[in-house]
Amino acid sequence: MATWQCVKQCGACCYLDPAERPDLEEYLSSQELEEYLSMVGEDGWCINYDKSHRECSIYTERPRFCRVEPEVFKDLFGIEPEELNDFAIECCHEQIESIYGDRSLEMLRFDKAIGI
Repeated sequence: MATWQCVKQCGACCYLDPAERPDLEEYLSSQELEEYLSMVGEDGWCINYDKSHRECSIYTERPRFCRVEPEVFKDLFGIEPEELNDFAIECCHEQIESIYGDRSLEMLRFDKAIGI
């Protein structure tokens, strides 16, 4: 069975362009939406994403909506804890494919890390 985990130096989820995520208002509070939008750089990437090292510069202090945790996903998306693993894997696959491609090194690294 595949088990979700974050793969270092991927960063696909750090591409925050609101045009790519039109449903933000459906799950973020107005305060969270304001914070989210303030984090989007001119190129659509999070301003806290260090592209040269491919990592988050505020990882330990990142906002709630950047955390893949059962209570966060339950609150934001209505995902039950027992569904989180499959949901997170699907989200990562979609985002990695969208940003890097379905045959990218990032996708291969993610699939290997989760056991696919």
